[in-house]
Amino acid sequence: MPGDPCVYGPEEVQDVLDSHTIVVGSVADDPFAIDVAHFTGQEADISDLIAFKSFANSEFCPRFISDETDFDHIGTQLRGRTVVVVSTCCAEHTRNARAMRTFLVARAAKDNGAARVVLVEPDLFYSAQDRGPRPEHGKVDFERSPEDYKKFDGQPFSSKLYAQLLKTSGVDAVITVHNHSVSVQKFFTEEFAGQFDNLEPGALYADYLARHSVTVPRSDDAGFVVCAPDRGATGFVLQVFDLLQRQSRRMLLGSSPSLLLMEKTREGERRVVIRPHPESPTSLSGLAGRDVVVIDDMVRTGNTIVQCCRTLKAAGARHVIYMVTHFYSSAEVKENLNDPSIDEIVTTNTLPTVLNRDMQGRLRRKMLVLKIEKWIANTLRQKLFGDPRPRFQPPYTIDVSSKNPLWDRVHDVGR
Repeated sequence: MPGDPCVYGPEEVQDVLDSHTIVVGSVADDPFAIDVAHFTGQEADISDLIAFKSFANSEFCPRFISDETDFDHIGTQLRGRTVVVVSTCCAEHTRNARAMRTFLVARAAKDNGAARVVLVEPDLFYSAQDRGPRPEHGKVDFERSPEDYKKFDGQPFSSKLYAQLLKTSGVDAVITVHNHSVSVQKFFTEEFAGQFDNLEPGALYADYLARHSVTVPRSDDAGFVVCAPDRGATGFVLQVFDLLQRQSRRMLLGSSPSLLLMEKTREGERRVVIRPHPESPTSLSGLAGRDVVVIDDMVRTGNTIVQCCRTLKAAGARHVIYMVTHFYSSAEVKENLNDPSIDEIVTTNTLPTVLNRDMQGRLRRKMLVLKIEKWIANTLRQKLFGDPRPRFQPPYTIDVSSKNPLWDRVHDVGR
């Protein structure tokens, strides 16, 4: 890699991209990895760069493809190159299997001369296992109780181990999306000496909302409401709220968004009570007839979100949109989010199975997916080559079922 990437202009950036960086996946037919490679400017197919082989004993072995007649560059064909490994969770391979494949692809790159290996893993594996049974096992933003320690008693500190194994395998930098864990962010940053980027999609959400008429003012000058469903989501929601305020000023709209902060109290494993935070700028009494956008980083069961949205509807909200980054298409999530209190669901494809209409189930009628491969490609060009100008704007592609009423309005936007 050149010492000062900022000296390159657009044409030189593309030359560097073509000659010094290759993008691969950890499986041969990962559509997410293929799209990232394409939008980054790579002309060669991933399958022309790396082959994936499983031996008769079931062991996996990747191989970067080389000229079979070249005996002068054995073990050095990747010398000086940056190898970007894109890894997402897909149905054909478990997370455990994908992790092991990533370790071996990274090691194959380094053992054949690669100068740098960058892992792009939008939904960072093992992040839910972000602490262990002892005080030194993880850094959290709350005081751990004996019950919290006991929950991890006898378990490994898996997310820390995952970071260490990635580093040992040859990964030099990690790029992920909207990671929720303070602990994971801290020790990944330490393990990779600052080469850890946790991309937050606030600008994508603000752009989408601004482009799709949510910010149209009402006759009483009351705009829509941005809502944080609990304390953990507040920081990110404040970021989106600030971006939307800027958008509304630039677009010279007659109204700007309002902010509603909610808090939850657990009353059991699956039961939560949702109420406005005492310091929330907007109260439930101010929601009558207004659109509300509830924003969170992930959904695993949907119980909290449904309770929040029911509370909003009961207060008179006209239309409730739920925006979430990581969407787990479990049977419980699909059942819960089919609740009539949620009018729309907007998510990303950090978990690509969400694009499968069968995995969406009945939710396809109110679900819209922002595909983020263009955003990842923009980020790679900026991070690796100092290209300050996003190549793709908007940095996402919209995927929506024809059964969704939004189809006629948005199916051409972002394509």
